[in-house]
Amino acid sequence: MKDVLKDFRDVSGEHLDRLTAKGVSRRNFLKFCTGMAIAMGLPAGMGSQIAEAVATQKRPPVLWLSAQECTGCTESLLRANHPTLEKLILELISLEYHETLLVGSGKQAEEWREKSMRENKGKYILVVDGSIPVKDNGIYCKIGGKTAMSLLVEMAADAAAVIAIGSCSSWGGVPSADPNPTGASPAHEVLKNKGIKTPVVNIPGCPPNPYNFLSTVLYFVTFKKLPELDEKSRPKFAYGRIIHENCERRPHFDAGRFALQFGDEGHRKGYCLYKLGCKGPETFANCPVQLFNDVGSGAWPVGTGHPCFGCTEKGVGFTVPLHSPARPKYITPPSLFTEVFPGKEGVSPGTKAMAAGVAGAAIGAAGAALVSGLGKKDDVTKDKGE
Repeated sequence: MKDVLKDFRDVSGEHLDRLTAKGVSRRNFLKFCTGMAIAMGLPAGMGSQIAEAVATQKRPPVLWLSAQECTGCTESLLRANHPTLEKLILELISLEYHETLLVGSGKQAEEWREKSMRENKGKYILVVDGSIPVKDNGIYCKIGGKTAMSLLVEMAADAAAVIAIGSCSSWGGVPSADPNPTGASPAHEVLKNKGIKTPVVNIPGCPPNPYNFLSTVLYFVTFKKLPELDEKSRPKFAYGRIIHENCERRPHFDAGRFALQFGDEGHRKGYCLYKLGCKGPETFANCPVQLFNDVGSGAWPVGTGHPCFGCTEKGVGFTVPLHSPARPKYITPPSLFTEVFPGKEGVSPGTKAMAAGVAGAAIGAAGAALVSGLGKKDDVTKDKGE
């Protein structure tokens, strides 16, 4: 950390001067940037590079397009603590257009949007919130007399990058659930069909964790490119592992302890919620690791005693019945099994080791049996993508 601080001493800029004037020290600013670097899976030393990019460059312009959505993504962003919303939009980025947060409205708001697009052509980040209705030429969602579909195409064509925030914008979400009367579609699908090649990153969730969004924006500001994405265009730093792997109830799953119904003894003791329909074994997200807005584990479903319903996963949330069993992608064993007979006289270390191995095989077999009860054996694979 001392080396990082040493590299940071020469960082200057109007933004950093404003922070210093408000009592934010360089050290605290660097800690924030270092935390963002770690959240993105980068070395801690990259914090100084992020800090320099944020402090010395012009704040990146951001235009926020709201389509078929519930404002949940904005509400989540409003409750971020590092940084808070006012620091984000006044000091880290330049939020040029956002219907919910704009002071102006109507003609004034639309004129400002068009002005910002002209002046920042090829440089602004377009954030798309909500699904895009395409049925009947998109007439089911209009802003300023224009359809959300036409606005998306117009605004994405001149954007440096598009960030689809929330499951509605990423997959279609609630509006696209059967029977989908408006033809609600994800942003990337609409842009592909319209021949727009601007890069798109999906930040799914209902709502998504605001820090996944903020980290993606800061990464783009620092490196002038989007972070590494998976096959569904999600940042790997946030969606690279299934929820089940890091869930606080994972030890109960490995031990075969499950809540069978809400309010039973197992549920009260915090047992695994798999048999109540938890979709953690097939959902990729960092919910157990990157908790919402610094309020503890009670800020996500499993932490409150309710099964994960797979809101970040295409084809799971809003598609699969809420309490149906999950279709596990892969189940990895814990890194360490305890001895079967700890400290028991007359049992040799070799026997203990053999027993532990048998126990491991038994647990693995139990896991396989549990999964095979779901139906098709092909649903279970050892590696993601098999």
